[in-house]
Amino acid sequence: MADFSIITVTFNSEKTLRRAMNSVINQTMAPVEYIIVDGGSTDKTVEVAESFKEAAISKGIELKIVSEPDNGMYDAMNKGIAMAKGQVVGMINSDDYYELDAIAKVNRVYEKDSFDLFWADIYMHMPTGSKFVKHAKNRNYMTSRDWNHPTTFITKEIYRKYQYRNDTIHDDYDLILRMKKDGVKVSVLNEPLANFTMNGVSHQRSIKGAIERIQIKYDIYRRNGYSKFYIVECVGVELAKLILG
Repeated sequence: MADFSIITVTFNSEKTLRRAMNSVINQTMAPVEYIIVDGGSTDKTVEVAESFKEAAISKGIELKIVSEPDNGMYDAMNKGIAMAKGQVVGMINSDDYYELDAIAKVNRVYEKDSFDLFWADIYMHMPTGSKFVKHAKNRNYMTSRDWNHPTTFITKEIYRKYQYRNDTIHDDYDLILRMKKDGVKVSVLNEPLANFTMNGVSHQRSIKGAIERIQIKYDIYRRNGYSKFYIVECVGVELAKLILG
């Protein structure tokens, strides 16, 4: 059985953090630690996090809460990873939440395959209230349509070799491209392990925002040695967001 560290990055997240933390604290297989990295919230985010201390203790989870200014989401993620002591590290954002057996299912895959990098299917929740499953795949053709960040688990050993660049909104996908390029061992599970709320920056429906995201993601592909024809992929993903939401 592997030891798991879970990290949630927060900033003024009082409205959604409780749901995310409940999904971690109540896992059927508890992590050894749960790390909250807050960027210096001005609302009750830290108060909400601290309200889980007794529940964490009762489950044998070490709850660590850090609140201080940072240089953005990926800087905070790097900070949490540096603090983590588990063999396997998972990230769940404050807007999102795990299925209650997520860690147990990841652990079963890890015990069988000893992966470096893992991701799984996810429930995508639309602003209308409907949801659908976004399926996970691992193939040579790289597309963010196959990958789901809230279901991603990476070993601490691999994280010692990589950090988020903290340059763009797609630095999480950049990290995946770098790892894949270097040949890390990947496992994928076709079961939904988390829930993603489609209301963030990467899902805003505006032509200007779409053009900016196309350029950012295309630059990331090229920086990691992918063909210039990946521009078609970048445009296609953003067109789908504009049409479907």
